[in-house]
Amino acid sequence: METRLLEVLVCPLCKGPLRHDREQQELVCKADKLAFPVVDGIPTMLINEARQLDAQEPASN
Repeated sequence: METRLLEVLVCPLCKGPLRHDREQQELVCKADKLAFPVVDGIPTMLINEARQLDAQEPASN
């Protein structure tokens, strides 16, 4: 995923920054503890498609 795209994208819920988790192919919102999938290099920025992060799962690296 391009760095320029990551600089522009924000969480659709809180408008906060996202972190790209390359291993899981997700964009992670630390504030809302949501992970948005990236499929074939295209982020799916729909709240109902996001995965809720578990309490023991780190929201940041």
